[in-house]
Amino acid sequence: MATYLITGTNRGIGYEYCRQLHARGDLVVAACRAPSKQLEDLGVRIEADVEITSDQSIAQLVERLHGLPIDVLIHNAGIVERTNLQNLDFESLTRQFEVNAVGPLRLTRALLGQLHQGSKVILMTSRMGSIEDNTSGGTYGYRMSKVALCMAGKSLAIDLRPQGIAVALLHPGLVSTRMTGFTDQGITTEASVRGLLSRIDQLDLDHSGTFWHANGEVLPW
Repeated sequence: MATYLITGTNRGIGYEYCRQLHARGDLVVAACRAPSKQLEDLGVRIEADVEITSDQSIAQLVERLHGLPIDVLIHNAGIVERTNLQNLDFESLTRQFEVNAVGPLRLTRALLGQLHQGSKVILMTSRMGSIEDNTSGGTYGYRMSKVALCMAGKSLAIDLRPQGIAVALLHPGLVSTRMTGFTDQGITTEASVRGLLSRIDQLDLDHSGTFWHANGEVLPW
C-alpha cells in the first residue's frame, strides 16, 4: 500500500485518481479547495481549503499532515482560461501561471521533507505545453503556463535525482471533463487515469523527467 497525495480532487481526473487508487487499496490524501459530495462519499482522507497559490495555505496543509511520508505526489490542480491574440487578458495569463506552473513548485518544495528515496512527483501537464506540437496557436495563458510547468518538472527531475525521487510530466489525453466542455471527442476519465497510473507505476529514475502521453507515447518538447 502506497500513500498518494493528490491536488484538485473534487471532480474530473483528480477525483478519478482518488477513486481508482482507493479501490486498489492505496492510501489517498485528497487535497482540494472544497470537496464535492462524490469525493466525500469515497471515504478517502480529504484535506480541504488548500489553495496552491498561497504559501500560508500550503503551510497549513503541511502542518495537518504531521510529517506523513508521501510515496507519490500528484499535482493535478489546474485551470484553463481560453484567450486568443485579439482578446488577451494579462491578468488571466498571470493567474494561469500561478496555478498551473508556480503552484506545483510551491507545494513540492513545501513537501520535500515528506518525500523519500523511491517517492515520485507527478506533474499533470498537457501536450498543449509542447512547443513543437503547437500547430493551432491561441490559448496563450494555458499553453505558456504548461510549457513553464514542463520546464519546472525537468529541473525537478535533475535536482531530486540524488535523493532517489523520480519525476514525470503526464498528458492525460483529450478527456471529456468540465475543463474540455465535456467534448464528445474525448476519452473517459476512467480510461485516462488507467493509462496515467500505468505510467506512474512504471516510473523509475532511468525515465525521470520524461514527458509522456497517458497511452505511453513520449511527447516532444
